[in-house]
Amino acid sequence: MQTLGLVPWLVGLPALGALVLVAGGRRLDRWGHWLGVAASAAAFVVGLVVLVDMLRLPAQERAGTASLGTWLDVGTLQVDAGLRADPLSMTFVLLVTFVGSLIHVYSVAYMAHDADRRRFFGYLNLFVAAMLLLVLADSYLLLFVGWEGVGLASFLLIGFWDRRRANAVAGKKAFVMNRVGDMGLVVAMMLLLAQLGSLSYAEVLPRAEELGTGVATAVGLMLLLAACGKSAQVPLQAWLGDAMAGPTPVSALIHAATMVTAGVYLLVRSGPILEAAPTAQLVVAVVGVVTLLFGAVVGCAKDDIKKALAASTMSQIGYMMLAAGLGPAGYAFAIFHLVTHGFFKAGLFLGAGSVMHAMDDEVDMRRFGGLARLLPVTAVTMALGWLAIIGVPPFSGFWSKDLVVEAAFTGEGWRPWVLGGAALLGAGITAFYMSRLMFMTFGGRRRWADDGPAARHPHEAPALMRWPMVVLALGSVALGGLLALGGAFTTWLEPVVGEAEHHEPVLPVWLLIALTLVLVAAGVALAFRTYAAAPVPTVPPTSNALVRAARRDLYQDAVNETAVMVPGQVLTRTLVYADRAGVDSGFLAIASAVRRSGDALRRLQNGYVRSYAATTLGGLLGLAVVVWALAS
Repeated sequence: MQTLGLVPWLVGLPALGALVLVAGGRRLDRWGHWLGVAASAAAFVVGLVVLVDMLRLPAQERAGTASLGTWLDVGTLQVDAGLRADPLSMTFVLLVTFVGSLIHVYSVAYMAHDADRRRFFGYLNLFVAAMLLLVLADSYLLLFVGWEGVGLASFLLIGFWDRRRANAVAGKKAFVMNRVGDMGLVVAMMLLLAQLGSLSYAEVLPRAEELGTGVATAVGLMLLLAACGKSAQVPLQAWLGDAMAGPTPVSALIHAATMVTAGVYLLVRSGPILEAAPTAQLVVAVVGVVTLLFGAVVGCAKDDIKKALAASTMSQIGYMMLAAGLGPAGYAFAIFHLVTHGFFKAGLFLGAGSVMHAMDDEVDMRRFGGLARLLPVTAVTMALGWLAIIGVPPFSGFWSKDLVVEAAFTGEGWRPWVLGGAALLGAGITAFYMSRLMFMTFGGRRRWADDGPAARHPHEAPALMRWPMVVLALGSVALGGLLALGGAFTTWLEPVVGEAEHHEPVLPVWLLIALTLVLVAAGVALAFRTYAAAPVPTVPPTSNALVRAARRDLYQDAVNETAVMVPGQVLTRTLVYADRAGVDSGFLAIASAVRRSGDALRRLQNGYVRSYAATTLGGLLGLAVVVWALAS
């Protein structure tokens, strides 16, 4: 590849932007945000140049590594750092930099009145740089550096408005829960290093079968644990809703282009390891199915517009995890849905930010209503994202999500019926909660005050916020169809993920499409009847047990506290008590004995000659007795 030398600039440009913006201080406040935009946009241009060069090559030659030199050289372990450009990594590069750049532009207006806007853009650049390092790394060890960089950036951005304690706590919660998942990646790397002596993709992945089923299963499950943390999958999903404490552009970046997609990338990149461990592969699919239904149910009960979209992300990432757990039959579909989701979810989040901008940062959808005529651009762009995410043809989500549903219905025994049935059910619930969001926000009568001291006068967002929403809406409409044309996208990924294995589903494809659309229509109709045709109360009505549970995220925090936090506290207190009562008490007893003996001996050192003479005489008598006893 002639442009391989440009690959380090993909990470270097936003990383340099972050360094300058954070270290430059307040002297950059007036124009630093444009530097952040330029750094992200320049990385996209470089990525586009590398892509064009890659497309000129035959499919099997579309890969290359830009060496960064030797990183570690300890004993028999030598780790070279390098950035690998191939169809999978470049797909993520273009998604991260293009969507990320649009979010940067949007943020210029959204954060216009924030005194720390320059620092905010520095953190955004850091987020982009860390994600690019993660996907371009040529080894698990270098990937881990980007992995932790993404975690750091998310902590800084989720808690950016840390003047409120709740925001700081949300950032800490995301950070801590991700560290739990990160231990899975650390253990997986230890196992790979112990068994294969390397962490490089080029050496590890072709030799995955050498691990043996047991070790491969352990590695696969540890990689899944890491993915659950980053991609907010059950059981490490509880941080995602709280992450909405950050500014809305942060939510868009986390949910569409960066953090939550990292887990899907890790599993697809590690495909050969999962294929060597069928049990781990099945667990990946099951976790995806559980999470897609979990997120969908939670999304049905959320009144906070951003938290409803957060639950939606959890569910949609579940579809991607399900596809990744289906092996070569689903890898390309997982990434396909990830790409289309990046566009329509970013558009929906930016649209939510536009609504909040118009409503003085109000997030309760029960206090919206009737905004379509006042916010026409926002309403149209969000409507296009809505049609894409629920899978209405010919919008983008139809082309990607239906492929996941179709792949889920392949296989033998119970799997196609359970996995496929769950994917179908999720499509219907998705249509309901996303339609609920649209009808509560833009339809019906106004449920906000337009006079008096609490009056609101909603207005459309500035142009710098509107145009990124328009571009993302166009992607929501056309991107899926363009990438699906002639199987172009799956063919593009084949050199990395392998040729997609085609298996006939247990039900005809036309029937699956028809069932999906029927469920989607039913979900939309139910939402229309409940939230458009009928008045929406401003106070949540008393509901059944399932709705109450969904409003509290199906008690995920209570479960974590009961199953992990409380036992952990008990264990910690027990160990502290054992340490104090056993170890500390033992050493303190020895110290006390030494002190007492010292006190006793000190009394003999009184300075009187007669005492010393008596002591000497006593010693001599004692010695004489011992000698006499031994002699006799």
